[in-house]
Amino acid sequence: MSTFGWALADSWTIARRTLTHWRNQPGIVLFNWFFPVLMLLMFGALLGGAMDFPEGESYYELLVPGIFALAMLFGLEGTMTAVTTDKDKGVTDRFRSLPMSSTAVVMGRCIADMLDSVVTLIVLAAAGLALGWRWHEGVPAAVAAFGLLLLLRFALLWVGIFIGLTVKNAQSVTMVQVLVWPIGFLSSAFVATSTMPDWLGTIAQWNPLSATATASRALFGNADPSATATWIGTHAEIAAIVAPLLLIAVFLPLSAHRFRTLSR
Repeated sequence: MSTFGWALADSWTIARRTLTHWRNQPGIVLFNWFFPVLMLLMFGALLGGAMDFPEGESYYELLVPGIFALAMLFGLEGTMTAVTTDKDKGVTDRFRSLPMSSTAVVMGRCIADMLDSVVTLIVLAAAGLALGWRWHEGVPAAVAAFGLLLLLRFALLWVGIFIGLTVKNAQSVTMVQVLVWPIGFLSSAFVATSTMPDWLGTIAQWNPLSATATASRALFGNADPSATATWIGTHAEIAAIVAPLLLIAVFLPLSAHRFRTLSR
């Protein structure tokens, strides 16, 4: 087997380890899958009646793709905690001492989390369909939208892995977890950025979550008042590709370097 083949095999071994942990803790896994559904139900009930949409359209046309994007951010703290815990308990050092690919430990975790994200999107899409949300641009466009969502998740996972390898202990992750909520809510996930003050709406529009939410709405054929005449609003598809790729370009090498220098 080639070096690349061994790296993939080792990564899958680590991914199976994570999947085994989840199988032994089904309650946590189910909560992670259904928490976005709870958010969908809660915000649909709380804000849906206050939103004005043309006849025949509903708030879920805006909300469901927004929750899709938000779900790609949720659970990131679990990745950070797991990576930090393995580092603190010496598990990571033990893996590094084995004759295996040096990238397999972090890549394996990333593979497992991506599989989890696929299931999360399936569960959330089923809930959205049950509530009346629909996509209107055909299957290829819908697949492209889900692809953009998973690209965002892949990028954010490397941010989480780097933070998990950098913080001193699992308790320190708690301070970072607090940032998940303002980052998630300061976006177009729940409301159009045009309803915000100009300065706040500008910040929210440049949030990568907003770009992915706006781009996925366009691909699903859902109405989106956030797709305004601003550059970021009218070029959301480009931003939804470029922003995650920039995050990957920065944090994947940083994570690899941090992993190699853990004992220093």
